[in-house]
Amino acid sequence: MMNKHEHMTPKQIVKYLDKYIIGQEKAKKTIAIALRNRYRRMQLDKSIQNDVMPKNILMIGNTGVGKTEIARRLATMMGLPFIKVEATKYTEVGFVGRDVESIIRDLVSISINLVRNEYIEANQSKIDTYVTNRILEKLLPPLPKGASEQKQQEYEKSFLKMEEKLNRGELDDRIIEIDISNFKVEMVDSNLPPEMIKVQESLSSVFQSLSKGSKTKEVTVKEAKKSLRIEASHKLIDEEEIREEALRRVESGGIVFIDEIDKIAVSSKNHSSSDPSKEGVQRDLLPIVEGSSVTTKYGMVKTDHILFIAAGAFHMSKPSDLIPELQGRFPLRVELDSLTEEALLQILTQPKNSLIKQYTELLKVEGVDLVFEEEALAAIAHMSFLANEKTEDIGARRLHTVMEKIVEDISYEAEDRRGEKYIIDKALVEEKLGKIIENEDITRYIL
Repeated sequence: MMNKHEHMTPKQIVKYLDKYIIGQEKAKKTIAIALRNRYRRMQLDKSIQNDVMPKNILMIGNTGVGKTEIARRLATMMGLPFIKVEATKYTEVGFVGRDVESIIRDLVSISINLVRNEYIEANQSKIDTYVTNRILEKLLPPLPKGASEQKQQEYEKSFLKMEEKLNRGELDDRIIEIDISNFKVEMVDSNLPPEMIKVQESLSSVFQSLSKGSKTKEVTVKEAKKSLRIEASHKLIDEEEIREEALRRVESGGIVFIDEIDKIAVSSKNHSSSDPSKEGVQRDLLPIVEGSSVTTKYGMVKTDHILFIAAGAFHMSKPSDLIPELQGRFPLRVELDSLTEEALLQILTQPKNSLIKQYTELLKVEGVDLVFEEEALAAIAHMSFLANEKTEDIGARRLHTVMEKIVEDISYEAEDRRGEKYIIDKALVEEKLGKIIENEDITRYIL
């Protein structure tokens, strides 16, 4: 199975990202090229393929300027396994907590689910047919072998009628007795060390084999549809094939986004009081980023060609404060711009599911027609920009806090305003935010 967008050119990738993320052209371009290089690598001769290493990316920029969003959107669009982790969540091997190898184990689980869902989608009609036939067998028991032709024709007619009713949902409340196979979803904690995972898995497989078989249950047709769907997907889809495809996809297409990498950098200024476990985490990350084999419950995964994108604000530390070996593994550096007033205005209105669209849709549910005037939008962007300047710069996330403050009252009274048109103009925005923005201390707490 080929990923749906594996063959997109860098320009097409950037064009797609433009729908959702405003500005940050440099970052989009860098990532688009890194992804395209993977596709190019796969086309190369086997003799050179393994020597072409992924060009990992280090993104530097404040929070809320679109670092994670760029990576997440891309992975979703390309059907690639993607995981976002915070560097600060991991501890050095030997300490209690998560070891960095669990990143790869989690990525494999994500990949398995992704591929399984794709297979289920591709086999939807087979699954539907299986479910329908199993239920109809119960509602209309098949004719005995030597039934006359007339009986067979009558049976086929009523079978078709029954099928139509079933599809229309008219039989959903009927009770039928059905044999349902037991399928237990594996629950294994990926935080455990590999040896413990093996023990847990062998125990769960023992319990599964004990509880295998099927049991007869009386259920409504609606419930039967759900249970049979699960059974059908287990029977019709080859788990081994899914496992192979998922591992292939992780090894040649996985993306790991490590956020807050700057928080594990050890600044040279306060080296004496620095936390040794921070450097330890960096050293543990090294082999994974450089390329090593990680044991997962689905098999070994080679991390050589997984794309790592690290990101951080680097306020207190610099990229050069990371250990040299790790720095060297992130050859592509991109600085993301802080958001200008203009960018904030575009973010409010332009992306496919922009904030303005989200709020108007949410209030439509209550029957309120929310309308934002142009001048009000400009004022919202202006106020957000000021708040970012005066206090911490939290990028586009500031828009969320500002918008909540503006829409708060109408949101609260929505049920009494059903059928009304509610206009948000510049005066309203200023009335709600003017006082708050003027006083820096209040801004700090409220926005």
